[in-house]
Amino acid sequence: MQPRDVSTNPITVRPVEEERDATTIRKLVERSFGRAVEAQLVDDLRDCGMLVLERVAVVESGTIVGHIAYSRVTGAGAGHRLNITCLAPVCVEPKLQRHGIGAQMIRETIDDLQGMGEDLVLVLGDPNYYPRFGFDAEVAKKVRAPFAGPIFMALPLTQLGREGLPIEVSYATPFQKLG
Repeated sequence: MQPRDVSTNPITVRPVEEERDATTIRKLVERSFGRAVEAQLVDDLRDCGMLVLERVAVVESGTIVGHIAYSRVTGAGAGHRLNITCLAPVCVEPKLQRHGIGAQMIRETIDDLQGMGEDLVLVLGDPNYYPRFGFDAEVAKKVRAPFAGPIFMALPLTQLGREGLPIEVSYATPFQKLG
């Protein structure tokens, strides 16, 4: 597959059709990360009903070239009032990376999450990449979670998501396998 310029070869981001897409998504996630751990995480989150939003990026032919998933994160104490999700994972066909596909999926799905009434999105990732979408490590310092440091970032989507901090959260059980 040749690299595509998203501006001249449009990508469509669509909902996942579980039965039809699951095997293709698994293989794509494995290729993108070079291992099966993240693919198993997606399968486990899907199987236990913890995925809040899952989308794929497709080219004109219908071939899936990207995948993004958000799972439910549970707030404790005052955090129980918040609708919190975790972005994990996002991936793009290795030969097509750095062509804007991942960014398009992130932007579109953040809009979707806002429309769904989500208050806060968490991510564990590259501190040079995710801030362009509004993710902030300083905001994440107000979230007590199993993760910390500059690679743990948060994106408030609502006023409650901005003002309802600090909070404590727990991730879905499949994340515990990541150790």
